[in-house]
Amino acid sequence: MTTSAKPAKRPSVPHFSSGPCAKRPAWSVSALAHAVVGRSHRSKLGKAKLKRAIDLTREVLEVPASYRIGIVPGSDTGAVEMALWSLLGGRPVTVLAWESFGQGWLTDIVKELKLKDVTVLNAPYGEIPDLGKVDPAGDVVFTWNGTTSGVRVPNADWIAAERKGLTICDATSACFAQPLDWPKLDVVTFSWQKALGGEAAHGMLILSPRAVERLENYTPPWPLPKVFRLTKAGKLNQGVFEGETINTPSLLCVEDYLDALEWARSAGGLKALMARADANAKVIADWVARTSWVEFLAVDETIRSNTSVCLKVVDPSVTRLSADAQRTFVKGLGAALEKEAVAYDIDAHRDAPLGLRIWCGSTVERADLEALTLWLDWAFANSKDALLKAA
Repeated sequence: MTTSAKPAKRPSVPHFSSGPCAKRPAWSVSALAHAVVGRSHRSKLGKAKLKRAIDLTREVLEVPASYRIGIVPGSDTGAVEMALWSLLGGRPVTVLAWESFGQGWLTDIVKELKLKDVTVLNAPYGEIPDLGKVDPAGDVVFTWNGTTSGVRVPNADWIAAERKGLTICDATSACFAQPLDWPKLDVVTFSWQKALGGEAAHGMLILSPRAVERLENYTPPWPLPKVFRLTKAGKLNQGVFEGETINTPSLLCVEDYLDALEWARSAGGLKALMARADANAKVIADWVARTSWVEFLAVDETIRSNTSVCLKVVDPSVTRLSADAQRTFVKGLGAALEKEAVAYDIDAHRDAPLGLRIWCGSTVERADLEALTLWLDWAFANSKDALLKAA
C-alpha cells in the first residue's frame, strides 16, 4: 500500500461546521471585553445592547423599515415555533419539506398543532419540490436554504405578490449569504450561530406588516406558552422588537453577535458577505469539477447552496460496498481530517444521506477551503489504498 504525502498547506482555521459556524476572521475572546456581564438585560445598558443588535441586524441584512425585528428564545427553532404556534390555523397551509428541518416543521404542524388542511410538497434530499404548486390563498412554511441537503430555493418568483396567505421562512443558513426577497416574505427566522458565526443563544424573528396584522387579528385555538406570546391585549408586544426579550438572554452572546455584525459591516455589508460565500462555494465547485471521487448531493446548480455544501462519495470502489462499509469509509474521511486538525465537523447531518458537508459562509476564508480540498484528496487516497489492500 502506498501512502500519499500530506499536503504542505493546512487551513489556518479548521472550522467548517454548518452550525455553530466558524467565527469571523481574526476573532478572539477579547472581542467580548465590553460584554455587559453580571447586569440585568433589563438595565438601561442591557436594553441598549439588545436594541443595538436589532438595529445592526436591520442595517446589515437590509431589512425594510416597515418590518419588525425581535430577539426571541430558543435559537432559530424557537423563532420558527413561535411563528407556527402564533400564526397558523386560520388558513390552509402548504409545507415544503425536502430536508430534515422542513420535515421537522411538518411534524409540528401535523402532530402537535394537529392542523388538518395541510398540503405537503416533498422532495428527496438533493432535490426541491415543484414550487409552482404552492397555493397563494394559504400559508406556506419552508426553509430558504436546506442546511442538511445543500439545496436552496433559487429565488422567490414562485411566491405571489398578491397572496392571501403568509410566507413563513426559516432562513437560518441563508441570511447574510443569499439575497432574500423581502416583499415576498412575511416571517423570516435565523440564529446567531449560523452565517455570522455567533454564539448559540436566542433566535431572530422578523415580521412583515402582514404578519403583524395577522397576530393582532387572529387568536389561535390552542394555548400559547409564555415564551411564544407576541401580543398583549390584542396588540403586538412592542417590547420584544425593541430589545425587551421575553426571557433572559446571555449578554455575553449578545456581545459576540454585535461583534459579528460590526465585522460584517466593516467587510462591506450584505453584498460583500454574499460575494464571499459565493467565492467560497466556487472553491468547492471547482474542486468537484476536477475530482472523480466526489459529486454534489444537489445535482442542479441553480438550487445548490453556497453555504451548507453537501457532497457524496461516488467512487465505484466505495459505492459497491455494503451500506455499513460505505458508512465506515465515509465517516473515516472526516475522522482522518479531524485527527490531523485540518477539518472539524464535516460529516453529513445525521438525517441526511451519507456524505460530507462543508460550510462555505462568509466567515470562512477562501484560502482555508483551498487547503481543505488538498486534504480531502489526501484522506480519500489513503483510505482507498487501505480499502483496496483489504480487498
